[in-house]
Amino acid sequence: TARAHPGEPFEAESRRRFLGERVRAHHPPGDPPAGPPGGPRGVAPDLRELLDERLCEGVTLAEAARLLHAHPTHLVRAFSAAYAIAPHQYVTSRRVDRARRLLLDGMPPGEAAAAVGFHDQSHLTRHFRRIAGTTPGRYARHARSYGLQGPF
Repeated sequence: TARAHPGEPFEAESRRRFLGERVRAHHPPGDPPAGPPGGPRGVAPDLRELLDERLCEGVTLAEAARLLHAHPTHLVRAFSAAYAIAPHQYVTSRRVDRARRLLLDGMPPGEAAAAVGFHDQSHLTRHFRRIAGTTPGRYARHARSYGLQGPF
């Protein structure tokens, strides 16, 4: 995935960690390691906060693990269990939501894509279409034709 879509290293790393976890679950190497420290709130809310803070510039799973003092696999597992969505899916949906607001404010799709952290306009379009059911350009034109503008 990361090679086909260069703007998605977080997704590729997240999926790789998840697959590694699945393999280890079926073939445990012995005693499980002690759980990583997660703080009083737990790592899921901490990771969500970090992802929101770094939404546009992004953060790698390895960097998030270092900052939150947790194993990358634990981060993915805890986040997915807490929010029923993988971290990379959360980031993508939040970026699409921010792009939608910028489009409603009149920003062109290419600029909105760059402003919210997508690799390029086609990267935004692919995810926007999957999440919103239409392209960013059509969404903006439709909103303007009904006199809608952000923020919503």
